[in-house]
Amino acid sequence: MLNPFTADLKEPLVAPSILAADFANLGKDCTDAMNAGADLLHVDIMDGHFVPNLSMGPAICGACRSACPDTYLDVHLMVKDPQFFFKPFANNGANAISFHMEVMQSEQHARELAQEVRELGCNPGIAINPPSDVQMILPVIDAFDLILVMSVNPGFGGQVFIPEVLDKCRTLAPLLRDDQRLEIDGGINPSTAIEAIDAGVDLLVAGSSVFGKSRETWGAVIESLRSPKTTA
Repeated sequence: MLNPFTADLKEPLVAPSILAADFANLGKDCTDAMNAGADLLHVDIMDGHFVPNLSMGPAICGACRSACPDTYLDVHLMVKDPQFFFKPFANNGANAISFHMEVMQSEQHARELAQEVRELGCNPGIAINPPSDVQMILPVIDAFDLILVMSVNPGFGGQVFIPEVLDKCRTLAPLLRDDQRLEIDGGINPSTAIEAIDAGVDLLVAGSSVFGKSRETWGAVIESLRSPKTTA
């Protein structure tokens, strides 16, 4: 299984978001995306409270694990009470669990939850929404393996990329260790991938730009995201 946090593996990675997959054929979509060259899979979890939508639960993560036993599963909790979900997702095959700084009570709270995720055998991630000031997470980034910058307002797939969030990426990228990843999620396509990589991002989440295309093109799309300057 790929470890995205290996210090000598810093080329951009691509994580198709299963939120955009065909849930009636989820296992096939997951395996086909990985066979097409994806590096890992992104699992978006929404509780209908922190964001105005309800997506999926731990069993879907477990289904992805069953379909892709050797694939790294990157779970993003867009929820008001992330701690409630840590163990169920860890037990269903999550490898990384990210949660939002906006729902933390304090910097210490964020650090404590990061440690709890680690104790479950997962890599902890911290996420920030487009309207939030990057200063909100700077004091805690050392406690996390993954820093996730949302480039759309979370809740729905297929939204338009918000370029202003790249300023957050430019601030964060030079502060991270070699064994940390800077992830971006929302509106990523070959054009916006160029901008994101230039801003220091090295983990690209892509939903509709992969799963929304014809299956036979997934390999070319994934490669165009990973190497947007050299691939048409």
